[in-house]
This record gives sequence, C-alpha cells and structure tokens, in this order.
Amino acid sequence: MHFAQYYLDCLSQASYLIGDQRTGRAVLVDPRRDIDEYLADAEAAGLRIELVIETHVHADFLSGHLETARATGAEIAFGAAAETGFPIRRLHDGERICLGADPETRAGAESGVTLTVLATPGHTLESICLVVRENPDDEPFGVLTGDTLFIGDVGRPDLLSAAGHSPQDMAARLYRSLHTKLLPLPDATRIFPAHGAGSACGRSISTETSSTLGDQRRLNYALQPMTQDAFVRLVTAEQPATPGYFAHDAALNRDGHPLRDPAPPAELTLDEALAARDEHGAALLDCRPAADYARAHLVGSLNAGLDTRFAEYAGSVVAPGTPIVLLAAPGTEHEARLRLGRIGYDRVLGHLPDPAGVLAGAPELTRRSNRLHVSDLLARLPLDPVAGAQLIDVRNPAEYATGALPGARNIPLAALLDRLDELDPARPVILYCRSGNRSVIAAALLEAHGFAEVSDVSGGYAAYAEAA
Repeated sequence: MHFAQYYLDCLSQASYLIGDQRTGRAVLVDPRRDIDEYLADAEAAGLRIELVIETHVHADFLSGHLETARATGAEIAFGAAAETGFPIRRLHDGERICLGADPETRAGAESGVTLTVLATPGHTLESICLVVRENPDDEPFGVLTGDTLFIGDVGRPDLLSAAGHSPQDMAARLYRSLHTKLLPLPDATRIFPAHGAGSACGRSISTETSSTLGDQRRLNYALQPMTQDAFVRLVTAEQPATPGYFAHDAALNRDGHPLRDPAPPAELTLDEALAARDEHGAALLDCRPAADYARAHLVGSLNAGLDTRFAEYAGSVVAPGTPIVLLAAPGTEHEARLRLGRIGYDRVLGHLPDPAGVLAGAPELTRRSNRLHVSDLLARLPLDPVAGAQLIDVRNPAEYATGALPGARNIPLAALLDRLDELDPARPVILYCRSGNRSVIAAALLEAHGFAEVSDVSGGYAAYAEAA
C-alpha cells in the first residue's frame, strides 16, 4: 500500500494519497488547489489517480478536486448527501472502494487496498470518513476522519447555522456519528484528520497530525463518557470566530470555481497601485511581517504577514471578491499569490516590488503604527468606558475566556470586519491579542476604514500577564 499524508502548516490542512501498488490505482483525498506535488508523487510511485474524494464541502480552503479532475481525468466523489454544481460520484454509507480490483471486471476485489465509506454527519451534512485497510478483511490500518474527529478535538457543528441547521442539531448528529461509526473501530486504528492545530474548524486541535483511536478515546475531551445533551453543550461553546471567507469558499467548493492560474502577479508602480485602489477599490495588502509593517507602511494598506497564517488573516480583513495589490518583499510575491489562491482569492491585480524601498522614497504616503508598550497600557488602566479609549481583545472566545484585560471587549479578528459598526471611529481604539501579530493586522484594518486614533499592545496579553 502507498499511503502519504501531505500537511500544509500555513493552513493547518492535511490531504492524502492512497494507492494499491499492485494495480497502480490510487485516490486523492481532500487535496489543496496546487496539485503538482500529488501528481509528481503519484507518477514516481507508479500510481494513477482515478478518484478524488472530498470528506465534506470544505469552508476554510478552496479544494483541488476540479484541478485534479482536469489534470488526471479522475472522478470526483463526495458523501451521498452532497449537492454540487458539477457531476460527482456519490459515496454511500458502507460502500467499499477496492483499489486492488480491476476497475472494469471487478476481478481481484477479494484482496488489495480497500477504503470503506462511513457517513458521519455533524460538522456538515455530507461529511464522510474513510476506513483504510491493506486488504478487505484486515483490521483497519487507519481512518481518514475529515473534520469529524481531530487529534484532541472534534469538528465544529456551527458552520451550517446560516443554512437553517442549528449548532445544537448538528452537534447531536456529530455525537451519533462518533459513537456509532468511529468509536466502534479498534483502538489501534490510526486517526488521520483533515486539519491540525490552528485551524478555525475546531477549538483546541493538537499539534500532532495523527494519533490512534485508543489514545483519542483516553485523551480527547469530546470523547469522554457523557450524554448526548452534555456533548452538545460542550462542543457548541466558545468556538473560534468564523473568518469572513468561509462562506465564500464553501460556495465555490460546492458550486464550482475557475481553475487556478499559476502565473506570477504582474509588477506595478506605486502610481498604478494607488490607481487600482482609488479607481477599482483594490485592497493594498502588505505581506511583510507585523514588525516591518508597524515601522513603516503605505497609508490605507492592510497587513497579513507571510510569516503567519497569511491566507486566513487576509481572508479575515479583505472581503471576498475584492481585487488585491500585493506589497511583498522581493521574491515573495509568487508565494503570496499562491497562498491567496488556496482560499479562492484570485483577483490579484499585481504586486508592488520592494515595498520598503518604495516607502522610503514616498515619506508623504508613509505611516508608522502606534504601538503601546505594556507599561504604558498599565499606566492607563482602567480606561474610562465613556470618554476613554475602546479596549478591544481580538483573540478567539476561548482565549478571551481564560483571562482578559480589565474592561476589554472581545471582537475576534475574524469577526472584526463585519463588526466595525460596533466601534466609534471618533474615539481612540486600543487593540491587543496574545502576542502582538493579530493586533497589528486589526489596527491596520481600522486605519484603512478611517479610524483616526488606533493603537495596539506590543507583546499582547502575554506581556500584560507577565507584567501585571
């Protein structure tokens, strides 16, 4: 059996290539949009990708099922409950995919790599898991759990609330899926999820990218003995804020999207970049690290550093469909476009080369971020809730619940763009996060939307907790 996990750290996303080396037949599961690595590995292993399987309609990234189908001729498959805008093979509960069998005659189905489909609604209605065996009657080698079961967590049940399915209803479905489909598997079964630590698809996912069902039965908080009602209460509380691009990506993954354009972004002058902003509403997205952006940035530009969760943060501060001009350090513009493409942000008009040099030559268009040292903040606390600054914690709810600055309101970064009207642009705003990266991104967003006096706390809550 050929089994390969591909883990993309910047999106906390995992995909899998599984093949039978005797027949050369293979499936690709939950691929990202840039598929060259999968194709090269399949060729090197003598495998033909015949089927691309999505464990569910993803919301946090734009999947590569269409790109894979175009490149290989593979059929696209989803769980039977999926509704898509393109032809798919519907996979039903209990169905076996026998890679050891001849695809025409079915000869050889009694041996070889076999995937068994488990319908596991809860994270989404069409969610499935795939039990992998080296031979049909073997004990499971592992199970690809998609967003149903993570290492240390389970899939969030609230993403379909806008479609009329309450988080409580989806959590109840998730409980039944876990207890009737996954937990009956042997303890030695390896667990291979679709996401790892940092993903907004779960609340407290481990940094490990695989585990065993036995370990998860012992260590995963959501798999401890409890009633369905208790489980529902537990997993619907304090989920991370949903980035604004999630609904956009889910729609593109469900209905179809243009194939990825691998061409590098065009080079623009400063005048062309400003014209794109003023005439076409383009977002000026500075991809440098937060510290570099804070020292000097183009007035009105946004920030999401390539050294962070770039695509997720960019998708939190730039509305889907907005044209984008990149301000990226020399040589990084292709990486920035690639990573934006992974969340379906394809309208990159071009890039401004050497932004640091351009800014040095245009001081009248340059601004420095106002960053507060924690000692300066401590001297101002508590803030006057009427006339003083608005203190905003941009961490996720679970982080906020562990401790916050006195008087701080929680508006997570992922929700800030949609909640700007809750803030008074005429009053000062002080922002903080855990360490200082997200607060710089949030400050840039407020400045770009006309807030006149914006500061963030260097070092974030961690520095405050140490100094307080």
